[in-house]
Amino acid sequence: MPYYVYAVRPFAQLQLLAEFAAFAPASAHAKAQRALAPAEAGLRIKVMFADTALAAEDLLLALREAGPSGDE
Repeated sequence: MPYYVYAVRPFAQLQLLAEFAAFAPASAHAKAQRALAPAEAGLRIKVMFADTALAAEDLLLALREAGPSGDE
């Protein structure tokens, strides 16, 4: 399965930046994009592991429950 690098902006605006076969180059590309990205409010660069770009987008848009609260 490939690794996808996305720019995620507020209001679920997704932009596919790149696709890689291995994690190391995907991570390096994401780190480089974070360093080059302007200080845009709400911009996040994410790496997703999925079968297809559509599956990666579904994972990025999925609502996640907060972890259990406890002694923090």
